[in-house]
Amino acid sequence: MGYAAEAVRLKKVARITLDSWLRAPTTLFAALKVASGKVHGRCYPRRELHLTLDNYGTHKHPKVREWLEAHPRVHFHLTPTNSSWLNLVDRWFGLITDQAIRCGSLDGVPRLIRTIMSYLDDWNPDAKPFRWLKTPTEIRRKLRRVTEISDTRH
Repeated sequence: MGYAAEAVRLKKVARITLDSWLRAPTTLFAALKVASGKVHGRCYPRRELHLTLDNYGTHKHPKVREWLEAHPRVHFHLTPTNSSWLNLVDRWFGLITDQAIRCGSLDGVPRLIRTIMSYLDDWNPDAKPFRWLKTPTEIRRKLRRVTEISDTRH
């Protein structure tokens, strides 16, 4: 069944509670080929959380390090400094969430995995690279406005 048909069918499925998901979660590992826009992914039945973070430095704080040591199933993966490609990967995860996962209710992890894999199968034949729509000057201008608005200097 293709992604579009699956999405329509999923809208008819009754919602399940979050605790149902926690019994048998899945982890999607995906690799984005920046030049082509193609994504390769696999789902794994793990109870681990992998977070890809920019290399800002909060992960070095002693309290964060202590918390991570106490939670061995949480893993941080840090990007190189100034890695704007992370925004592209983040955008793709936003698309799959909005277009496939949140479009309807899922009746369990097997259905979630089938939905993810179907989305990947439909995405890749027509994949195109993500393109920045704003110039660097426009982005910097917007960042300055956001910083001025949110800078409360507590």
